[in-house]
Amino acid sequence: MTSQPEFNARLQEIRQRIAEAVVRSKRQPGEVTLLAVTKTLPVETIRMAYEAGLRDFGENRVQESLEKIKNIPLDARWHLIGRLQTNKINKINHQFVLVHSVDSIHLAEAISARMGSENQDILLEVNTSGETSKAGVSPEEAVTTAEKVSQLPGLKLKGLMTVGPLTEDTGRQREAFKKLKGLFDEIRHASWAGPSFSILSMGMSGDFEVAIEEGSTLVRVGTALFGKRH
Repeated sequence: MTSQPEFNARLQEIRQRIAEAVVRSKRQPGEVTLLAVTKTLPVETIRMAYEAGLRDFGENRVQESLEKIKNIPLDARWHLIGRLQTNKINKINHQFVLVHSVDSIHLAEAISARMGSENQDILLEVNTSGETSKAGVSPEEAVTTAEKVSQLPGLKLKGLMTVGPLTEDTGRQREAFKKLKGLFDEIRHASWAGPSFSILSMGMSGDFEVAIEEGSTLVRVGTALFGKRH
């Protein structure tokens, strides 16, 4: 297992790379949130990340994350970034500050129906790469779907999310991120979006710098922080 000093050094390097990408995109340092992807990692590793100053953690599975949430200090912010099955919605129970992976109007309606009087903050996932293996609404449907989702009770649409194409071709990465930024700007200026529509979640370990250059406000970094999962 990585030691605390080793992790701190790795985190410092990631933060430096984020800062340099922010400068290149002529934005302010505080505009980009680093989300540590902790799926499959033990509580001890997450605690190490917490001790290093991280507070935003991304999990893929509801059940697995609920066990971790109990064992990390209460000021940690948990994000659900994996695909949410409708039969797991009841277990969310307002434990997540943000659900990134709302990939259809059907799922949004199902979450809305179970929320009661409280709001769940969500992102609409858009498949900007066109890869059939990826979830998300198509770019062509994104604006109309976002408008429908924004009108559902119990939900607050905070922004958009995408998973970049699985490639080292920065041109293709950039094209996918530009597409999401264009949709984000179109929705943000719509009368129904509201001021809280402000999060653009795109960029992971292999492409977060390109994503930041194209406007990302939240990057989801796992492997570059923690190493490869075994």
